[in-house]
Amino acid sequence: MENSTYIALSRMDAQQRAMAVTADNIANASTTGYKRESVLFSDFLNHQHGDKVPAGGKDEAYTQDRATYRDFQQGDLQQTGNPLDLALGGEGYFQVRTINGVRLTRSGRFEEEPDGAVVDESGNPLLDRTGQPLVLPATDHRISIASDGSVSTETGDVGQIGIVTARDQNRLQAEGGKLLRSDQPTALVQRPNITQGSIEGSNVQMMTEVTKMLDIQRNFQFMAQFVESEGQRQQNAIDKIVQVSA
Repeated sequence: MENSTYIALSRMDAQQRAMAVTADNIANASTTGYKRESVLFSDFLNHQHGDKVPAGGKDEAYTQDRATYRDFQQGDLQQTGNPLDLALGGEGYFQVRTINGVRLTRSGRFEEEPDGAVVDESGNPLLDRTGQPLVLPATDHRISIASDGSVSTETGDVGQIGIVTARDQNRLQAEGGKLLRSDQPTALVQRPNITQGSIEGSNVQMMTEVTKMLDIQRNFQFMAQFVESEGQRQQNAIDKIVQVSA
């Protein structure tokens, strides 16, 4: 197999990765608080040496998958009127405690359990600034949440929601469409901006993602046709050599 085929296959492998990321973005276009992902590719140059290197062939450029990163641009706020629907403006994440440990999220759909515990859609407790589950008085019904996360009911103050941020957001590891795992210490946001009765939508632009998917598909098909043509050319060359040698 010639190097040109290897170069084309490296491009096809990168396009497959880009397609998977784009498909994941489209699948999460309606996921609360979801941040779209993008892929970063670069050329891996393989320097050729020797007197018989053809003109223009001193460097072979293979496609290298360097990274996948998130777009942390704010999603549109959608008003719901539900007192435990919370939208974050600017930086920061809610903290929830899962069976695998504390996770971060921008998804602000919460609800109250019969015992007063505030949990997300999967039943994970929402944490306050001290890292403890936020619990409302079970008999109270009027819930007020200030922009700084302070929670109160008709019987008084309950606590304050803990909003945290990570030093390097690109190191956060996604677990599904809503949760993020941090392998670095987090810090409390001193001036969070919470809007009660609203949620932050996904920042995925469907038209952009669909257009990107079609472009990726066209590029992949072009590379596949090139590899097939190269395979046929090599087979024809082998057949001719065999005929001459026979």
